[in-house]
Amino acid sequence: QTNSDFDAKPMVMLLGQYSTGKTTFIKHLLKSNFPGAHIGPEPTTDRFVVVMSGSDERTVPGNTIAVQADMPFNGLTTFGGAFLSKFECSQMPHPLLDHITFVDTPGVLSGEKQRTQRSYDFTGVTSWFAAKCDVILLLFDPHKLDISDEFKRVISSLRGNEDKIRVVLNKADQVDTQQLMRVYGALMWSLGKVLNTPEVMRVYIGSFNDKPVNESAVGPIGKELFEKEQEDLLADLKDIPKKACDRRVNEFVKRARAAKIHAYIIGQLKKEMPAMMGKAKAQQRLIDNLQDEFAKVQREYHLPAGDFPDVEHFKQVLAGYSIDKFEKMKPKMVQAVDDMLAHDIPDLLKNFSNPYQ
Repeated sequence: QTNSDFDAKPMVMLLGQYSTGKTTFIKHLLKSNFPGAHIGPEPTTDRFVVVMSGSDERTVPGNTIAVQADMPFNGLTTFGGAFLSKFECSQMPHPLLDHITFVDTPGVLSGEKQRTQRSYDFTGVTSWFAAKCDVILLLFDPHKLDISDEFKRVISSLRGNEDKIRVVLNKADQVDTQQLMRVYGALMWSLGKVLNTPEVMRVYIGSFNDKPVNESAVGPIGKELFEKEQEDLLADLKDIPKKACDRRVNEFVKRARAAKIHAYIIGQLKKEMPAMMGKAKAQQRLIDNLQDEFAKVQREYHLPAGDFPDVEHFKQVLAGYSIDKFEKMKPKMVQAVDDMLAHDIPDLLKNFSNPYQ
């Protein structure tokens, strides 16, 4: 993590199928348009757009923003030019953007459109942003409740960041109260299957656009309900800067623990490799039985199972490397990480109060 990661403003990412109102939602919060915003019933946002504070209104291409040292987007260069051409930064002076940065995303594809392959690793990019973001808003509308294969992949790429997810049932004034009850039930059922968490997700119901609530469709209860829900969500978003400091430390600790476990796993795999002959066979055997190697590491060092990475993903990444070339385990370095987590971080937190309060 670089200084720019710590200095960056809290980020809110919006995810959802096309035309669920992601761009309109940002416009609704800003109460104005932003540079490069396109809105329409077809998939109009075809790129990742970071909406952030700036001295004047302008859009900056992805290649430029990714190499700026004072921006927290250097890591995106690993996704290559195909992605960076689909990434841009929209800057404008705005009081809300002085505290929060928004990430607008291309609509997740559904049905036949999923067959068209994207030119970059879409779920990899959403996963990268999810780690950096403070809140992830999943937007649905009553007419697009089906969770497509690509949307499933995107939601599973948010693994480890479930506490950041909020669900918004947008455009809810387009159906009457009875339909809304059915839609809400169907959405909760679909999410339960995909998210695999025992907790029930908080779903905000509303109509986040520039128009007043459509009272003819929702009836008198609906208008009051929508306004309360919208206030709740806005209050949730206003809390983000206050909690940003704690979340940064939390993310840093999470990364440090992940790095420590990674070092243990790599050390174990290196130890199992033969000194001379049969290295290729040994590597394949280790990859095939990776779950067992994880279990050995867990038992030997008394580590919690929940801290280990996803086995299948680790297998895929490992296949591209030669285990024989890995470094041996360095206990002193792991001890330094343990000391930092046990002493340095708590001492640091004692010295600083929350600057946003």
